[in-house]
Amino acid sequence: MDTDDLSREAYWAILGEAEKLTENLTLRYGLLSYECKNETEYLEKAKELSYQIMKLNDNALYDLFFGDPPAKKDLRATLKKIIDNIEKVQKTPIQNRHYDF
Repeated sequence: MDTDDLSREAYWAILGEAEKLTENLTLRYGLLSYECKNETEYLEKAKELSYQIMKLNDNALYDLFFGDPPAKKDLRATLKKIIDNIEKVQKTPIQNRHYDF
């Protein structure tokens, strides 16, 4: 699947929020979509990715962000917001989400 297949709600909940911090975080969530069959799976994997990033040490964060990691406080706040956003989208029935295609 591609990020174009996501509902607007899912897209802005994850990619829109990540973009506010850094393009590198947005890239990670964008690439994740190619591993998923549908939006439901993407939301679960994006939540898992968020928790995994929270656990990374400084060296791993340096690598993940191509040598330019954001401040840990800002990263953690963004990841928590993404997780909260995902949970809100998951509570929204699929038929009530909006798709561009």
